[in-house]
Amino acid sequence: MARTLSTETRRDLLDAVRERYRGSFKGEKLRILDEFVAVTGYHRKHIIRLFNATPVAVADRQDRRARLPVYDDAVRDALILLWEASDRVCGKRLKPLLPLLVTVLERHGHLTLDVTIRARVLAASAATLDRLLRPTRTSVSGQRGRRRAVPAVQKNVPVRTFAEWEDPLPGDMEADLVSHGGDSATGSFVHTLTLTDVASGWAECVALVVRDGALVAAALEQLRQTMPFPLRGFDSDNGSEFMNETVAAYCHTHGIPCTRSRPYHKNDQAWVEQKNGAVVRRLVGYRRLEGLAAAAALSRLYAASRLFVNFFQPSFKLASRSGSGRRSARPITHPRRRTRSSWPARRSARR
Repeated sequence: MARTLSTETRRDLLDAVRERYRGSFKGEKLRILDEFVAVTGYHRKHIIRLFNATPVAVADRQDRRARLPVYDDAVRDALILLWEASDRVCGKRLKPLLPLLVTVLERHGHLTLDVTIRARVLAASAATLDRLLRPTRTSVSGQRGRRRAVPAVQKNVPVRTFAEWEDPLPGDMEADLVSHGGDSATGSFVHTLTLTDVASGWAECVALVVRDGALVAAALEQLRQTMPFPLRGFDSDNGSEFMNETVAAYCHTHGIPCTRSRPYHKNDQAWVEQKNGAVVRRLVGYRRLEGLAAAAALSRLYAASRLFVNFFQPSFKLASRSGSGRRSARPITHPRRRTRSSWPARRSARR
């Protein structure tokens, strides 16, 4: 119900209840607060401040709404002229340039400003300059806003966080792509598709010639034939190599549930991120690899090291952590090569 109330309705309700709240005892005030929170959706502390504040008259509210904007069309037109004269620099660079630029243009007769308009132009901050010039900059450059359109496939894939891996079965795997571009990300280069089983830590690596969704689907088909367990789940990041119609159609056809991590939250895929460093980067390094020959050599390397990594190299996860005093105990399933419990022993051994 709180979402359907307009600002005017909430303000009228506040004016009607304020006096009753102020004249009530503690128990009645608590009941009024509970009702007001349920109706408006406001926080209790915010409601208490509104009840205790001095009410604003309706005439004062109307005067505030009728106030004219400080930076009107005349200020915007002057700023557009100054922006063009400065070679269309950004607001942070335009702000310190305005006093000198206005003086020079007025001296040579290219600009005539009223005293009020001139003062407002020079008083505008860098953020205000960018805000006033944004429509003009967009129309001139032909560029749209920075907001990127979210693909329809990504909207249909649910998000899985790190804490939601409660009791995974063998086959619930995290996927990530490791780039082998070296110091430059330009052009085409080889990538490694890494899949890590959350339950057992089993890792699979496939070399891809380029970063492409069709190659990811083909690699999944290849891995499903060689893995010791079925692929029960596919959790990836939000990259275009995973969030596309090809990979989505393949997973839907074979009944593989798809999930994705939150953008800019690498810890949601902690298991595969750990394997990226412990397996891929340790074996391959950080140099640039490109071409079919490099991809074929990388495939032979992964085929030779696959069983050694998964069968003969021990790996472990920190199952739990206990605390005392100010630290509370909480279970942790994050994969690590060493645990915090071993640090004091190592420090005492060094001493």
